[in-house]
Amino acid sequence: MKILIVDDDPRLREVLTIAFDRAGFATITAADGRSALIHAQREAPDLVVLDIGLPEMDGLEVCRRLRALSQIPILFLSARDEEIDRILGLELGADDYVTKPFSPREVVARTRAILKRAQGSASSLLVRGRLQLDPGRHDCRFGEIVIALTATEMTLLARLMQSGGQVVTRGQLVTAIWGAGSPVADRTLDSHIRNLRRKLTEAGAADAVETLHGVGLRIGPCT
Repeated sequence: MKILIVDDDPRLREVLTIAFDRAGFATITAADGRSALIHAQREAPDLVVLDIGLPEMDGLEVCRRLRALSQIPILFLSARDEEIDRILGLELGADDYVTKPFSPREVVARTRAILKRAQGSASSLLVRGRLQLDPGRHDCRFGEIVIALTATEMTLLARLMQSGGQVVTRGQLVTAIWGAGSPVADRTLDSHIRNLRRKLTEAGAADAVETLHGVGLRIGPCT
């Protein structure tokens, strides 16, 4: 698989390139946002590792423009003092983020997890009311309306639909998306839930995700 690494620090690009090469990935690199968009269109990478603090065009704008074109998985790199930007990135449709300084192994591990979610599973079609989800084909529809979901949103919705209307706790959602024991902040999960709920509502499925405060979430009737 091909990874596009976008960061203005040449040393960091080199370190990540080596880590991905050792893990069996092909890599492309870009030092700024404009170059990243060009590479993304020409090279069709499977995932973008994207620094938020880029010169000229920052990572948030790059993410916004990429999302206007496709649902390519995006992993943000962010500094510790950029929490607001990280949340904005998730709201724009990023799948996950890693905080600097980080271990190259962690970036590769997060990438593998995102790609696994993006590939979906061979499970059969999930149906709830008028909502249909096919994880294997990465396809979501409400009636005749196609809903474009990120890999993370797809996994989140699949977990809720697989529960058959039973309540799913926040901890169970974190485990389904990021794996057991992942130190994921509440705001990160909340951002993905808001994005998913917004997209479903825009498609007409305003009752698809129900929140039981203090308990968890469950799939609604989807009528």
